[in-house]
Amino acid sequence: MTREEKSQVIEELTAQLEENTNIYLTDISGLNAGTTSNLRRACFKANVSLAVVKNTLLEKAMEASSKDFGELPSTLKGNTSVMYAEAGNAPAKVIKAFRKKSDKPLLKGAFIEEAIYVGDDKLSTLVEIKSKEEVIGEIITLLQSPAKNVISALQSGGGKLSGILKTLSQKEG
Repeated sequence: MTREEKSQVIEELTAQLEENTNIYLTDISGLNAGTTSNLRRACFKANVSLAVVKNTLLEKAMEASSKDFGELPSTLKGNTSVMYAEAGNAPAKVIKAFRKKSDKPLLKGAFIEEAIYVGDDKLSTLVEIKSKEEVIGEIITLLQSPAKNVISALQSGGGKLSGILKTLSQKEG
């Protein structure tokens, strides 16, 4: 690879690091072509993009990025693949589901909305992270709950009140 090609790859990686708020570093070495293809398919279905990268180029892209990746560059040893996703927990769910059939991919680390996770032992924590949409949905549900209770009480109370008034008006007549 020429120096120009390397600098272009670093620029592209830096742009991807800037654009994405959820970045996973994984090790998929040892997977055969068929299994790797299945992993790519699972990623595609989950709206996760997967790319195999050279450690030195990714490290330079991390340095060029405006984000602080903390300890993540120290995980860049051996085979490294990068997963990008909109939802913070999507790659973790893909990895966890895929590992039911295979011992890979291994999680090296993740950068989720500026929080840094290092090590494969953080996978279950990352699976539990809620996406922005899930959190908004929960907040809306919580906000709607008191309003639903008030409306239901008014509707049932109104029915009782009209029944009492009707009964009283019939007694007088």
